[in-house]
Amino acid sequence: MDTVLVLFGGALGLSGLGYVLAAIYCVGRFRPPPPEVAAPAPPVTILKPLHGVDVELYENLLSFCRQDYAPFQIVFGLREANDPAIAVVRRIEREFPALDIALVVEALDRGANPKVANLLNMLPAAKHDLLVIADSDMRVPPDYLGRVTAPLADPAVGAVTCLYAGRPADASLASRLGALHINDWFLPSVLVAAALAPVDFCLGSTMALRRDALAAIGGFEALSGHLADDYMLGHLLTRAGYRVCLSDGLVETVVGDAGLAETLGRERRWARTVRGVRPLAFAFSFPIFSLPVALLAALLLNSVEGGFPVGYSLVLAAMLLRAVLHHRLRRLIGGTARPMFWLLPLRDVLGFGVWAASFLGGGMSWRGRKLSLGRHGRLRIKD
Repeated sequence: MDTVLVLFGGALGLSGLGYVLAAIYCVGRFRPPPPEVAAPAPPVTILKPLHGVDVELYENLLSFCRQDYAPFQIVFGLREANDPAIAVVRRIEREFPALDIALVVEALDRGANPKVANLLNMLPAAKHDLLVIADSDMRVPPDYLGRVTAPLADPAVGAVTCLYAGRPADASLASRLGALHINDWFLPSVLVAAALAPVDFCLGSTMALRRDALAAIGGFEALSGHLADDYMLGHLLTRAGYRVCLSDGLVETVVGDAGLAETLGRERRWARTVRGVRPLAFAFSFPIFSLPVALLAALLLNSVEGGFPVGYSLVLAAMLLRAVLHHRLRRLIGGTARPMFWLLPLRDVLGFGVWAASFLGGGMSWRGRKLSLGRHGRLRIKD
C-alpha cells in the first residue's frame, strides 16, 4: 500500500509541476511580432453584439473605432429597445460621423442562445465578406484588425481567434482574482493546448472569418443551440476541413465584478460549459491547479514513513514555478498587469474548488435565463 501511495502521490504532484513548466515554456515562446505594413486590405465588418452596459463599455467600443485599417464597418446589435447600451452606441456615432456604423435593434428570438440570436439579426446589415465578431467587454490595440484578418488570405484558414488578458477595473479582491484567473490560468492553458494539438476552437474575444466559411457550416443557425458558440464555431469549421489560427496579437478585457460571488459564479458557468463540450479533457485538466494538486500529493506522501521531505518539496516547487509563470505572464501582457504574487495561492485553491464544484450539476444562469447543458454542450432552457 505504501508503494501505491508513493507512486500515486508522486505522479499527482509531478503532473502539476509538469504543466506549469510547459506553460512557462509556451508563454516564453509567444512573442507577437511588430506589425507589418501590408498592401491595401479587404473591407471588414465588425459585429458587436451588446447586452447592457459592461464595465467601461464606452472605452471598449472606442478601441474598435480607432483602428489603423480601412475600410471597415461596425454593426452594433441589441435585442431590446430600452437597452442602456444604445445610448453608448449613439455617443459613438456622434463622435465618429465618418465611420460606417449600423445599429440593429431586433427582438426576434432564434434559438436558445441570445447572443447567437443577436448575431442572426445583425448579419443582414453586414456589408462585407470578412466578418470579425468580438464580445462587448473586449478592448483592442489599433493594429488589431490587420492582425486578425491577415491569416484569412489563406483559403484554408476558416477562422482566426485571439488570446486575451484581464485587467482589474479597481483594487477590489473580486476584480483582482477575476483578472488573475484569466491571466495566470486561462491564458497559459490555451497556449499549452495550442502547442499540443491543432486549434479546433474559437474564443469570444475574437472570431474572424469569411462569409463563405460561415455558410459552409450552416451559418449562425448551426450555433444557436449551444452555449459555447465560440467553441462550436471553431469546432464546426475544423470538421468542415478548415484550419483555425491563433492570432499573434493580444487583446484585453476589464474585470469589474461586484463581489467574489459574481466572480466565482461566472467561472463556474465557464467551467460547466467547458465540461459540456470537452468532458474528458476537462476531467483531466486538474494539473493546471498546481498548488492544490501538490498539497494533495503531499498529504498522500506524508502518510508514508519518510515521505514528508518529498511532499514538502513538491509544495515549495509548485509555489516557486507558479511565481515564475506569473512573472513571465506579466512581461507578456505588459503594462496592463500588476504583480499579484501574494494572491497566487488563494487563486489556485479557488480555481480548483470551482473545477470540482462544476461536476455537481449542470444548471446555470445566463442573461436572465436559467439553463442546463445537454450532450455536447447543447442548451436547454429551464424557464
